[in-house]
Amino acid sequence: MVVVMRPGANDADVDKVVNAISDIGGEAFVSRGRHQTIIGLVGDLAQFAELPLHAFPGVEDVIRVSKPYKLVSNDAHPRPSTVWVGDVPIGRDTVTLIAGPCAVETEEQTDAACRMAKESGAAILRGGAYKPRTSPYAFQGLGEAGLDILHGVSRDLDLPFVTEVVTPADVDTVAAKADMLQVGARNMQNFQLLKEVGMAGKPVLLKRGLTATIDEWIMAAEYIAHTGNLQVVLCERGIRTYEPMTRNTLDVSAVPVAQSLTHLPVIIDPSHSGGKRDLVLPLTRAAIAVGADGIIIDVHPRPEAALCDGPQALVKDDLLTLRETVATYAAAGNREVAAPDKSRRAGAWGRSATA
Repeated sequence: MVVVMRPGANDADVDKVVNAISDIGGEAFVSRGRHQTIIGLVGDLAQFAELPLHAFPGVEDVIRVSKPYKLVSNDAHPRPSTVWVGDVPIGRDTVTLIAGPCAVETEEQTDAACRMAKESGAAILRGGAYKPRTSPYAFQGLGEAGLDILHGVSRDLDLPFVTEVVTPADVDTVAAKADMLQVGARNMQNFQLLKEVGMAGKPVLLKRGLTATIDEWIMAAEYIAHTGNLQVVLCERGIRTYEPMTRNTLDVSAVPVAQSLTHLPVIIDPSHSGGKRDLVLPLTRAAIAVGADGIIIDVHPRPEAALCDGPQALVKDDLLTLRETVATYAAAGNREVAAPDKSRRAGAWGRSATA
């Protein structure tokens, strides 16, 4: 069950609902959005039914949610959400380009890759400081030193950035500098990590696991929302199938399916799904055509020398085509390419909200 508060409801109104639920042995999880607050209720529905919740001050509606995921369900929040990363939106009205190096290797490489990303129209930068790899002998990232490099470059370029966090112990360190936290495919069901990134209060990019069903992916998002953080963006990055011709199999159907079940933005990773540079642009076109709210792309100034995923990274010659592709396909769907909204700079840089 979910209680939807009116836009003008104050903290005292919310507290009355929360206290009433606690008094009968239930749990209430509050999520404050940009325009509206919703309260997820967990416990005995029969007991909740006895409370006159509709009559509580500030309550707009009380919704019984049949889905196992209560807070991210579109039953609870019928209007699609827009997640703000710094001053950049990710939502249904725009197509947001996120780009940068798969891994932070050096300051020079990161700066060059991020400048390429910005020139291609990226509104959010990406880069891996911590790299969970299949082989223990593969490059594992620079850790906190890489995080510092990415933070410095992003501030020089005046764009927010997203980076992966791989262990609960690193969440506070990463959240202190990153504008958005990424949970990678291998950690999608690392439930303690999901709780920790949720409690960090930053937007979260949640990649679908290699063999995860859509329900499992959405339930992982519910773990984050359960902490009171609804600033979650789902990312389809390809799933493991029997087909060896691509690195993973991009499930484009996951976008409209997830959008029909949740109010969260859904983006696609055409770099890690195809795993080949010549597949990135075709998969980008497919992603936007099917309604994805954004794409996340790898770029590198010298892919042949990359320490991680060089074969899928776009180079400078690809970026003009990428920019034109995103703009053309976004316009065909009556959407705009997302850009920083400087009017939001009145608030604290790097703090985000869900609309």
